[in-house]
Amino acid sequence: MKIVTYNVNGIRAALKKGWLDWLKATAPDVICIQEIKATPDQVPELVYLEQLGYEHYWYPAQKKGYSGTAIFTRRTPKNIAYGCGHEDYDFEGRMIRVDFDEASVMSVYFPSGTTGDIRQTFKYRFLDDFQNYANDLIKELPKLVVCGDFNICHRAIDIHNPKSNANTSGFLPQEREWMEQFIESGFVDSFRHLNPEPHNYTWWSYRAGSRGKNLGWRIDYNMVSEALAPQIKASSILSEAVHSDHCPVLLELDI
Repeated sequence: MKIVTYNVNGIRAALKKGWLDWLKATAPDVICIQEIKATPDQVPELVYLEQLGYEHYWYPAQKKGYSGTAIFTRRTPKNIAYGCGHEDYDFEGRMIRVDFDEASVMSVYFPSGTTGDIRQTFKYRFLDDFQNYANDLIKELPKLVVCGDFNICHRAIDIHNPKSNANTSGFLPQEREWMEQFIESGFVDSFRHLNPEPHNYTWWSYRAGSRGKNLGWRIDYNMVSEALAPQIKASSILSEAVHSDHCPVLLELDI
């Protein structure tokens, strides 16, 4: 099973940059998308998506042009779960999940705290609530893949300049400690599981030619529950895809 996570920073903008051609060439079984910033009725290209064999499930934010998640899949799920039952997060379309017999796959868009203290506080609350949610979910669905933009760099190896960003949202000690605890609660960072090398990033600022210089952050993950960890076959960052300020991350499970 080929699974991809991709923060597209606006699905309509990505489509204008050849995103469908990329999807056809990459051909994942399941693609988890974040920051769709659109509703299905605003995306006429869905007919082409369906021609490629994808079913599509959307969970847009209530606020137009903001946030939202989706999952496109070439396998028919036995169940689709929209949101987590928490009004604040579901209002922003933060997560959607599809269940198959072999595994369950989530697309999650974690909040950013870069706009100030109010959103940073919201982010910390989300982290605590999501950990509790995941603790319960993994008991029900032990074969679970949590894909998405976590908006956190886990360790110094995951950011191009850890010293100058030590007090920056996304690399704060409390955020990094949360990521450590999340992994210890029963998940494997599938990319780091197979790729210990530095300078592997998934997001670059649009400023100062950061992407060309590879001055980036690794904030997009495919987290695999420990029950599925033996089936991790491959994981790679697809940095050649340039439809967004993020790039996709591929996970292959031997299922």
